[in-house]
Amino acid sequence: MNRATLSLIRWLAPLALVLLGGCASMPHDTEAGDAPEYHAVQPPEPVPQAQNNGSIYQASHSHGLFTDPKAARVGDILTVVLAESTDAQKSSSTSTNKDSDLNLGTLEAFGGEATRGGRPLFGVSNNSSRGFDGGGDSSQSNQLEGEITVTVAEVLPNGNLVIQGEKWLGINQGEEYVRLRGIVRPQDVNADNTVLSGQVADARISYGGSGFIADSNTPGWITRFFNSPLWPF
Repeated sequence: MNRATLSLIRWLAPLALVLLGGCASMPHDTEAGDAPEYHAVQPPEPVPQAQNNGSIYQASHSHGLFTDPKAARVGDILTVVLAESTDAQKSSSTSTNKDSDLNLGTLEAFGGEATRGGRPLFGVSNNSSRGFDGGGDSSQSNQLEGEITVTVAEVLPNGNLVIQGEKWLGINQGEEYVRLRGIVRPQDVNADNTVLSGQVADARISYGGSGFIADSNTPGWITRFFNSPLWPF
């Protein structure tokens, strides 16, 4: 293998690593229906009672005369009012200092200083100083408002409702989506069959988009590679 070939390999090897790292970090396109955990849930088929007296009234499929028609069973629809607002700030600083001195006298023997060629045979002196200063500031704020209608996916043994759903909006050359999943207490559901997002337990709320607009706001794969932990410098 000649020198020119070795030089070419040295240039191509780092480039191959960059390409592999960039391909590994390429994002997957988000599309409607690609997340089963947010799919709408259909109500189960009603099972007739073993002893049916022929009456129109059935206890398993009835609503009280003085109660509001709120979501209570699997497949029922519930509207979540999104009112999310977060504001977080963090600041940290660190400062350390350390100084040390070391001084050992010359070696003496037979009542005098041991020398060789007029220079002391033994003598040590050392001074060292170390210091570190570091600081960091971080702030982030988010706000999400709107509504999303979801379905009841499961009724827990204690009566709480597991809800899930997503909403897609096609705008010009792109699409935007809102996804939500969580647990709601029936007591928190209002008379108009709505509940605030702040009352959803274990909430998973996602807002994003796909298409030309979202791609324009995404850095290229080379930029992501140099900003990733794979880049050692």
